Amino acid sequence: MSEFIKVEIDKSKCLGIEACGGCLKVCPVNIFDEKNDEPMIVQKEEDECTLCDLCIEACGPNAVTIHKLYEDY
Repeated sequence: MSEFIKVEIDKSKCLGIEACGGCLKVCPVNIFDEKNDEPMIVQKEEDECTLCDLCIEACGPNAVTIHKLYEDY
């Protein structure tokens, strides 16, 4: 589990890789991967997130959320 960042994909909103896949295409640090036509988070890479918000902007149905865990301290 990530120590600073938690990236989530709301499966009920996600359209899948073939219909969208925006998060996978734009992430500069590759925290997204693909499994069965659905995006998934590579948990060991989560803390590499640069908070660029490109995945959020590329996700048409707003299925991607980034939580800043360090703000909870």
